[in-house]
Amino acid sequence: MSYLIVTVVFMAYFVLHSIAASITMKQWTAKHWPELMPYYRLTFNALAVILSLPLLIVMFLFPGEPLWQWQGPGFYVTSGIALLAVYGFVYSLKYYDLSEFWGTRQLKERNTSVHDQENFHISPMHRYVRHPWYFFALVIIWTRDVSTVQLLVYLLVTAYFVIGSRMEERKLIAYHGEVYRKYQKKVAGVFPLPWKILSVEEAKSLVKEN
Repeated sequence: MSYLIVTVVFMAYFVLHSIAASITMKQWTAKHWPELMPYYRLTFNALAVILSLPLLIVMFLFPGEPLWQWQGPGFYVTSGIALLAVYGFVYSLKYYDLSEFWGTRQLKERNTSVHDQENFHISPMHRYVRHPWYFFALVIIWTRDVSTVQLLVYLLVTAYFVIGSRMEERKLIAYHGEVYRKYQKKVAGVFPLPWKILSVEEAKSLVKEN
């Protein structure tokens, strides 16, 4: 029963998150309540944080049975890899428009547009993988100790990142058009692949096409 509860709670969160992030929901809101659009992104992020609390609660209530724990050299190796992922995430922040991401820019400018305002660009991390934040998050969770419930959660999160990234890219194609399709063909999605890496010159060339 605990596994079913965990699955239902996480799936409900993923569905609500995907609906709220969709262009369809944004367009519907813009049509019926255009005055709310400057608050959309900020509200979306606030709800994403608030609604994540039930996820933490069910994981606390249903910890599951231990499957494996990193010990000895393995603990130091996996902890080092996780720290590198955290560093990569923090390093990548300077290449994002965080005011756009959080929604404070839209609110300040009273922006009612459905589309994101950030221009197409390719950061150093994006030369290796199209969704570096998803990749770093997966590295962090899969280098932790794992129980039966955590294994279920990690599998659900991994599947959602893969599926969600594809849904997100539909929006990016709508925003940036053919140049993003070219980028998709040249760089891996969530998991880096050594034969799908952009050089600095290739990245600059793609950005110029936008």
